[in-house]
Amino acid sequence: MVPLAERLRPNTLENYVGQQHIVGQGAVLRKAIENNNIPSFILWGPPGVGKTTLAQIIANTLNRPFYALSAVHAGVKDIRETIEKARGQRFFNTPNPILFIDEIHRFSKSQQDSLLGAVEKGIVTLIGATTENPSFEVIPALLSRCQIYVLKSLEKTELIGMVQHAITSDEVLRLKQIEVIDYEALLTFSGGDGRRLLNTLELLCNQSNEDKILITNAFVTETIQQNIALYDKTGEQHYDIISAFIKSMRGSDPNAAVYYLACMLEGGEDIVFIARRMIIFASEDIGLANPNALLLANNCMQAIQTIGMPESRIVLSQVVVYLATSPKSNSTYLAIDAALAHVRKNGVQPVPLHLRNGVTNLMKDLNYGKDYKYAHDHKDHFVELEFMPETLIGHAFYQPAENPAEAIIKQRLWGFWNKKYNP
Repeated sequence: MVPLAERLRPNTLENYVGQQHIVGQGAVLRKAIENNNIPSFILWGPPGVGKTTLAQIIANTLNRPFYALSAVHAGVKDIRETIEKARGQRFFNTPNPILFIDEIHRFSKSQQDSLLGAVEKGIVTLIGATTENPSFEVIPALLSRCQIYVLKSLEKTELIGMVQHAITSDEVLRLKQIEVIDYEALLTFSGGDGRRLLNTLELLCNQSNEDKILITNAFVTETIQQNIALYDKTGEQHYDIISAFIKSMRGSDPNAAVYYLACMLEGGEDIVFIARRMIIFASEDIGLANPNALLLANNCMQAIQTIGMPESRIVLSQVVVYLATSPKSNSTYLAIDAALAHVRKNGVQPVPLHLRNGVTNLMKDLNYGKDYKYAHDHKDHFVELEFMPETLIGHAFYQPAENPAEAIIKQRLWGFWNKKYNP
């Protein structure tokens, strides 16, 4: 039988649940649909919030040909063949077919490149769906040709409405006597994921042999623990666990960090994803307090890609404990963010003339490179020279943190710059 979530999939905007900030009356995407003038766009949000459903509704509403590809299975050949089919369905003044790419963040650069021409020439209107930040996962050339719409986890009232709609309207469930006594566990395990909520509801109804099905917190918890892994690597718990993992390392608690690592490994989390977050952590949260942390985290990535599971659990555990017990500093993270904020607010300031390369006679006549001093020609490979633009002289973006490693850096800066930066 067709799963409950598929049987109840909405086919109009009126039946669509959630995301009123983009498809509610007067919202930006709703207006574009009503005007039959939708751009190529990417839907970014957690699983089970209606990305695929919304794309199908748009195609149905606008009566456009609809092609769907999954980035998990499709290659460049599949993309080109689909684009050729779409090209064949285009006639004079007819609207573009819609090409829906699920999990577009999984496409490689070459696969994303193969979409550019069709999107740019209007052969297709692209709708991409992703659970990852498109700023990092979608190539800039494609990103610049698409609008980004952010979808949110479904609200409690919306999820409850879905349950009530299911038990009163579904062709199978409406024939049963179903009463929801408690919603707390049902909503907790769904994690704002509508598809997971309906799958859980269907599981509960199939598990019970009673004439009347009473859904309580105890019944939900017992059934879920017996039938569904509590860690869902595609759902909200994915984000909760990785957040707890990072915060445990930041808080210098190796026991909690290893526990959350075990939760992810047991749940089938991608070990490359875990290692990538550890590399980020080594720089963002440890930084100059222990520069070896970044080297070890990077070596961890190489090691797990070489040996794979289950042995990679040992390497990951070793590095997690090392990161958790390492001294912490976010001074370089704060430094670059402060510098970026200044540049965004004030623009790029003129480079001092003595730091510019005087590669032509005209440049030399304009004093490019004049009075520059080569640091290696001086004692301790240091010479007191102004490197900041004139408007930033004396401004300090980097402030050494209070740890033994950066205490040495602080003293070195103090000695070189004669308290200029007040380290």
